[in-house]
Amino acid sequence: MKKMNLALAVVFAAAITFTSCKKDYTCTCKISGAESKSELKDAKKGDAEDACKALETTGKLVDPAAKCTLD
Repeated sequence: MKKMNLALAVVFAAAITFTSCKKDYTCTCKISGAESKSELKDAKKGDAEDACKALETTGKLVDPAAKCTLD
């Protein structure tokens, strides 16, 4: 019985570890001295980081010093 409980605990811990949460993120960009915020709703963290990086790349077309951060 103890081995079964241990096995279930390991499976449960692995399931929690490998599931990714979706939540709302905010990408804050500073372009040409102006600050703008973009809401990224129901996104995984990696997807939100990619979207924020894409906004920064687009902003660099206007201002090479553009900087975006994920909040």
